[in-house]
Amino acid sequence: MSRFLALVWLLLLCGGAASAETFLILPFFNVSKTANLDWVGESLSESVREALANEGVIATDREDRREAYRRLSIRQNTQLTRGTVIAIGQSLDAEQLIYGSYELIPSSGGLPKGRGTLRITAQILDLKKMTRGPEYMELGALEDLAKLQTHLAWQTLQFVLPKSAPSEQEFRKLQTIPRIDAMENYVRGLLAKTPEQKIQLFTQAAHLEPNYSQAEFQLGRLQWKKKNYRAAAESLVKLQPGEDHYREAAFLLGLCRYHLGDFQGAQESFQFVAHSVPLNEVLNNLGAAQSRRNLPESLENFKKALEGDSADPDYQFNVGYALFKQGNLQGAADKFRAVLDRDPEDAGAIIMLGRCLKRTPARAADLKTEGLERLKDNYEESAYLQLKAVLAPSR
Repeated sequence: MSRFLALVWLLLLCGGAASAETFLILPFFNVSKTANLDWVGESLSESVREALANEGVIATDREDRREAYRRLSIRQNTQLTRGTVIAIGQSLDAEQLIYGSYELIPSSGGLPKGRGTLRITAQILDLKKMTRGPEYMELGALEDLAKLQTHLAWQTLQFVLPKSAPSEQEFRKLQTIPRIDAMENYVRGLLAKTPEQKIQLFTQAAHLEPNYSQAEFQLGRLQWKKKNYRAAAESLVKLQPGEDHYREAAFLLGLCRYHLGDFQGAQESFQFVAHSVPLNEVLNNLGAAQSRRNLPESLENFKKALEGDSADPDYQFNVGYALFKQGNLQGAADKFRAVLDRDPEDAGAIIMLGRCLKRTPARAADLKTEGLERLKDNYEESAYLQLKAVLAPSR
């Protein structure tokens, strides 16, 4: 468990989370007869969820929501009863729930030209008090879906964060307004079953809409998982500060640069993330990039990561490795023993402990003891945002 998750859990036990409510945003339901627009409901849900998350609100992610649907045997795109909506929210420990519907009204005299008019209705439900919150709506051409859902997301922020929500002008400055065919490919990519389908759809979305940061982020993350580090970096580097997932993209970019041997670039990426989100894994990877450049400050960052999670053997190993490289063989041996206490079969720790016991110091160009730093692939920014929300004053 990371230090942020541990702190959140402690504060919850102590009753310190009264102001930190969890929001669940369900896919909006298609009440029109146009079945091929089912992707719009997911797009609306994601737009609202990302707007809340970017303001520090605890918003349940898509994967957790999909798992709840699976456990409750609920099919996607099924119109939900109020009882089912409540059951989903309770299964995910959500206090507030946002859901809604949309309908495509075919074009006719007096209505906007194009594919028709989209009417979107949203509703907030307080699951603690079992009371309905405000109902609000958007109406406009289907081709303007991006603008409609941006305004819907902003309206949601006004209800959820009445004291701190940004002005509409400020909010719009940070939003991408992609063309509708690019949006459709992007959302269908989120819904696709296989990585190959996802890559194809996200690639098409990015091709249709240059600088589509959400599509580029998803492409970069998928390429990272496939260990196509150069292709992943080419997508991740396109995200700009303030855009959705920018810090996570910088974290993944740091990993890509590290694996490509660009340790200075990796250090810069991790330093940027650490400044805003000082997670254990970020500090650890920053230390690894510095260590590959033989910078003495790597030890400090490794120690910070270990302080955050003293049970993690990778953090123990990295502190020991940094001490070994600096000539502190006794201190290094203690850390390698700590690793072996948790995993007696850890081959790297066995070798390094042997070096320390034989009083064999680090030597330049010794391939057996070079590049042993251990990286972390996980990124738990949501835990950090949860902690900030717990500590924030009541809204």
